[in-house]
Amino acid sequence: MKSAIALLNNFEEELQSQFSYLQKTSLANHHKVAQAFCKAKVGSEHFNSTSGYGHDDLGRSKLDELFALVFCAEAALARVNFVSGTHAISCAILGNLQAQEEIVFAPNQPYDTLEPLLKYIQNHLKGQVKIAQPQDYNNFENIIQATLAQITSQTKMVSIQRSRGYSAIRPTLNIMQIKQLIKAIKSQNPQIICFVDNCYGELVEEQEPLEVGADLIAGSLIKNPGGGLAFTGGYIAGKQVLVEKAAEHLTAPGIGSSGGPSFGQNRLLFQGLYLAPLVVEQALKSMLMSARVFEYLNFKTSPHWSTARSDIIQRVDFGERSKLINFCKLLQAHSPIDSHLTPYPAQTPGYEDELIMSAGTFIEGATIELSADGPLREPFSAYLQGGLSYFYTRLFLEKLIESMTV
Repeated sequence: MKSAIALLNNFEEELQSQFSYLQKTSLANHHKVAQAFCKAKVGSEHFNSTSGYGHDDLGRSKLDELFALVFCAEAALARVNFVSGTHAISCAILGNLQAQEEIVFAPNQPYDTLEPLLKYIQNHLKGQVKIAQPQDYNNFENIIQATLAQITSQTKMVSIQRSRGYSAIRPTLNIMQIKQLIKAIKSQNPQIICFVDNCYGELVEEQEPLEVGADLIAGSLIKNPGGGLAFTGGYIAGKQVLVEKAAEHLTAPGIGSSGGPSFGQNRLLFQGLYLAPLVVEQALKSMLMSARVFEYLNFKTSPHWSTARSDIIQRVDFGERSKLINFCKLLQAHSPIDSHLTPYPAQTPGYEDELIMSAGTFIEGATIELSADGPLREPFSAYLQGGLSYFYTRLFLEKLIESMTV
């Protein structure tokens, strides 16, 4: 039997064409980000901090401008005041959805942490919440038709989740699919707000959802766009009027985007975005190699290692509760932080099932770092993501192969 190192060397040769494609995409996104920094005229004065109300925070305003340029938006909010991607998504939706208005979620049930938001819309706003439920996810036309079937004359917004979340059946949507879906929605009613939950998908492809017709996007800074340096935070970008409404939900009417201190985090936020194209490339290479290794180990994975990527997540089906738990323990044991701790399943706020998480990360919960989590339910899947450095991921995969082939 070949050694783990020899196997990984062989797999790298198999993956060279995919790695080259990722490098080409990364170069294009480096170019986009570099141009945005120059156009925005970012200076060292923008690294200064504010506290209290955050009045006249030059760095905060400049970071908003920079995110707008990178994501091709009229306006943006990039703030440490968002506590998570879920918070940013909630502000984007609730800031633009009034009482008794209707929202459609596509292409299926949204991410688990958004379940309380759906209940809030129904119970407190007395609004209608509809879920598109395609019969066949392999046929994208079926996804489009299932979404259109839920739209009525009362529909104010369609929320499109780019990444798969904890779904064992639906795939991640790529940019061209998002473009087709938005075009179909707008052809039915041009006034509908098309919002995209962009988590895990930023800078994976050469275009972003706003470039293909989306009105509004949101995500987390401790995922792709924070480049592994952001301490916390989220972002919202899109049409100016929609972004400002979201800002007023984050702060207060009359304050909107003009308030909020940066707490000394500005330099890290600027530098994180600057490094983000490289970090995303490293994460994607990490997930490609992980998919190849898990196939070798006879586990079902999605997406397959030979297919194009639209986010940084790799689903691995372990089929058994104990195998999922043992994998998460192994990952934790080879993490840079808290390697001496052992993860166990537990109830986690925002999740219906018990959840196990392995994340020995420098930033708590930073899924741009190599980490995995999964709900304790069939088919007992781990959702592996991140990897600030492909080589660190490769070192972990060596240990994984050795532990499973003894």
